[in-house]
Amino acid sequence: MKNRPVMVLLLLVLAVGTLTADFKSQQMSYPRVREAYRKKSSILRKKLAEAGLTLKGLILYLRVFKQEMRMEVWGRNDARARMKLIGSYPICAASGGIGPKRKQGDMQVPEGFYTIDRFNPWSNFHLSLGLNYPNHSDRLLAKGGNPGGDIFIHGSCVTIGCIPITDMWIREVYLLCVEARNGGQNSIPVHIFPLRLTPENHRRLCGIYFQKEDWLGLWNDLKTAYDRFAETGVPGRIRFLANGRHRVE
Repeated sequence: MKNRPVMVLLLLVLAVGTLTADFKSQQMSYPRVREAYRKKSSILRKKLAEAGLTLKGLILYLRVFKQEMRMEVWGRNDARARMKLIGSYPICAASGGIGPKRKQGDMQVPEGFYTIDRFNPWSNFHLSLGLNYPNHSDRLLAKGGNPGGDIFIHGSCVTIGCIPITDMWIREVYLLCVEARNGGQNSIPVHIFPLRLTPENHRRLCGIYFQKEDWLGLWNDLKTAYDRFAETGVPGRIRFLANGRHRVE
């Protein structure tokens, strides 16, 4: 039995690999996901081909711009390559305004650095992708100690702090995320910006909201990430700091 620890480790590795490979199959057990594949598979393959990408080995990055009401989906197949734009999707409804979400019930769409942490194929809004809001920064800076939660990218066209893109478009985005997750991308980043952080827009925001110290700190961090992506084509790695700020690496 000298090799028992090795055998146990091998079985664990195989089990984890099976769970990853089976994610798409699990999702396909739901009628709405099957319907989405039926309606969107050929369209997605065409979009990916136009970007020089394939479903196999897909790595994703999502950017949301609140003021412009757009969500971009970027992707690559090679972890060393620049991201390529797969699609730009209209956000069809909004609540709140400029500025991060700071408490339960404030109607705000969050701003900051998030990842997709839930796939909901039975959503009240057709299909939905949950964000890991509140993140570390949100919890530190929450007003009254309750930052709220349950923020999703979803179908339909209603919202109280979420990101609705209609049933038609959520099918595409949801399936792209299923494929990326099934291929091994356990963390799909979603960066939510108040607007496109060009130098002019950033200066204007800072001038208008100069008294909002925590907002300015967040927007400076988002600006760093925005510029880094423009320069390298790769989303920066985000480190959360003890004061609620971020280090973009």
